[in-house]
Amino acid sequence: MENKLVIYNTLSRRKEQFVPLHAPHVGMYVCGPTVYGDAHLGHARPAITFDVLFRYLKHLGYKVRYVRNITDVGHLEHDADEGEDKIAKKARLEQLEPMEVVQHYTLRYHDAMNALNVLPPSIEPHASGHIIEQEKLVQQILDHGYAYVSEGSVYFDVEKYNKDHHYGILSGRNLEDVLNTSRELDGQNEKHNPADFALWKKAQPEHIMRWPSPWSDGFPGWHCECTAMGRKYLGDHFDIHGGGMDLIFPHHECEIAQAVASQGNEMVHYWMHNNMITINGQKMGKSYNNFINLSEFFTGSHPLLTQPYSPMTIRFFILQAHYRSTVDFGNEALQAAEKGLQRLTEAVKNLKRIIPAKATNGIDVKDLRQKCYDAMNDDLNTPIVIAHLFDAARMVNLLVDKKATITTTDLEELSAVFHLFLFELLGIKEESGENNKAREEAYGKVVDMVLEQRQQAKANKDWATSDKIRNELTALGFEVKDTKDGFTWNLNK
Repeated sequence: MENKLVIYNTLSRRKEQFVPLHAPHVGMYVCGPTVYGDAHLGHARPAITFDVLFRYLKHLGYKVRYVRNITDVGHLEHDADEGEDKIAKKARLEQLEPMEVVQHYTLRYHDAMNALNVLPPSIEPHASGHIIEQEKLVQQILDHGYAYVSEGSVYFDVEKYNKDHHYGILSGRNLEDVLNTSRELDGQNEKHNPADFALWKKAQPEHIMRWPSPWSDGFPGWHCECTAMGRKYLGDHFDIHGGGMDLIFPHHECEIAQAVASQGNEMVHYWMHNNMITINGQKMGKSYNNFINLSEFFTGSHPLLTQPYSPMTIRFFILQAHYRSTVDFGNEALQAAEKGLQRLTEAVKNLKRIIPAKATNGIDVKDLRQKCYDAMNDDLNTPIVIAHLFDAARMVNLLVDKKATITTTDLEELSAVFHLFLFELLGIKEESGENNKAREEAYGKVVDMVLEQRQQAKANKDWATSDKIRNELTALGFEVKDTKDGFTWNLNK
């Protein structure tokens, strides 16, 4: 059965069958991090969301060029026009070169993504390495009459653009809405209209990061980098542009306007956006004292955390919610995710203990694979995929408890479904390193040996010893089940 992916296109506000512009090739651009601090949950969710899409498109047979940028140039305030460059500010405070700050936090970001098992993109361009492309984009917009130079800076003329096109097509806003919500900022007298946004900013004397241009020594506006780099590596038209929902306006709205103003038509076919993250029901932010870096999750060092959470627990928890729904991080929810992930990984381990029979009875595995595909094809519905995998784990438990039987063929299929959907597509991985595998195997053998001694005590009707072993193992966190053929055990963390 052919699997056809349907995704939600933010631009059309509906689910659409994914039809690549240049099949079997797919061009995908995702807004990456601004590297002036440690990676946090806001970085993790889009990275994991589009990692799953990247994995699935490749699985379906597409050749994917996945571009995820690094923002390492100034203009980091949300309006992209004012405010101190955060990288330069960090460099000034710590007496470093700006690119030392960039390099340090880029490496930290890569370490966090590797821990989360996020595959590296095909290309990871830096904004600072594409100043020429951004200047060319600005000049094209000027040449087409949709921008103007003012005191050495270049601004996009939103009102003029809106007369010929629709500024607000992605976010659903109109120009009047934008004007009513535009903040009064220093330097607004340079603009024809408060809604106009910077394409190039003249650098003040104290601004460290600056480049020569036909208009001034300065730096590109924030919105320019993704338009310029997307076009360079994916062409004038490409398939998917993704990022967090907070980027819809103004960043992605401005990108659409820049593309149309410079080349006459839209550049992106499908826009995809993941929803936001909250912490205990509150928006994440430093002002709320709930801004938790990924390294703090992994070590449990933040005051709001009652324990450390492994990278795979974080990944699994994010995938338990649909990418277009909000995710609320709290200790109880994370602990439930940790136990749920343990159930699935234990089921995978228990597959090796099952002895095939001549017939499959008590379970049905024939539709499991297609059910998982159907969920993936329905706008990457990972929560439903996970629900089907929990159903599969219950099948494994029935088989281990001898309450069902399975043929060799069906057992291979059950194992293959776990491998494909849990590991290959959802990206869950074994978290113990290679050096710990021998230790874990020896550890398991010791537990088995202790339980065999308990079995012998039971055979000898030495109930006191049998109960003592079971009680002590239970106190240590082990769940021991007696079966017709012996015993099974799990370690509940």
